[in-house]
Amino acid sequence: MNALILAAGLGTRLGELTSDRPKALVQVAGKTMLEHQLRRLSAAGFDRFVINIHHFAPKVRAFLEENGNFGLDIRLSDESDLLLDTGGGIRKAFRLFDNQDPVLVHNVDIFSMTDLRALYQGHVQSKADATLLVAHRTTSRYLYFDAEGMLRGWSNEKTGQVRSPFAGFDKSLYAPCAFQGIHVLSRSLLPKLEQVPAAKFSITDFYVDNAASLQLRSVLSDCQDWVDAGKPETLAEAERIIAWQGLSPLCS
Repeated sequence: MNALILAAGLGTRLGELTSDRPKALVQVAGKTMLEHQLRRLSAAGFDRFVINIHHFAPKVRAFLEENGNFGLDIRLSDESDLLLDTGGGIRKAFRLFDNQDPVLVHNVDIFSMTDLRALYQGHVQSKADATLLVAHRTTSRYLYFDAEGMLRGWSNEKTGQVRSPFAGFDKSLYAPCAFQGIHVLSRSLLPKLEQVPAAKFSITDFYVDNAASLQLRSVLSDCQDWVDAGKPETLAEAERIIAWQGLSPLCS
């Protein structure tokens, strides 16, 4: 199974912790975020990886080389020349997979108790173009899904902006959910991704813009079993989830 780890963010929310290293190499519970994600995904059955890199890219390369890629099939999608945002980064990385299987996309700073193998297999069985892991939690930006769990719109609660490809969209008629930073994409998305003229773009914007022509389904998760460890104050909660996972190292 294919997995893409999005590690190219600048990590500015982590302050001094990322003054000399990328977010992916910040340590949580004695290991880097990147190693934790590789361990977790490998244990779930994923065996082909692409990691997108940008900030301190040579340090990520060196880390992987020093650890023999943890015995895994790992390829790097280097954005050192231009940080491509989530959409552009996914599009570039997608080209490095040499099969037609769907790709699970996982932010490097997201820690959860989600059954990633079940999420992936459920996506395959659904034949959707993408499956987004979501939760009922407070956020400034919501995705809206219909009764069948299909994406229909988006809102920014701070600015009041509402977006949808559907005429007359009324967000009050749909279920608001927060995106959890984990999703599965099928190859059927690639032609539309390739049509986006900008090199740098958001995958969320892409999803919303194409919600009328693509099958973009949701899977609801428990927000208590999830943490965004991209902030110093949430690192302790990430340690709790890592302890629950209880995985052994990939290499000694």
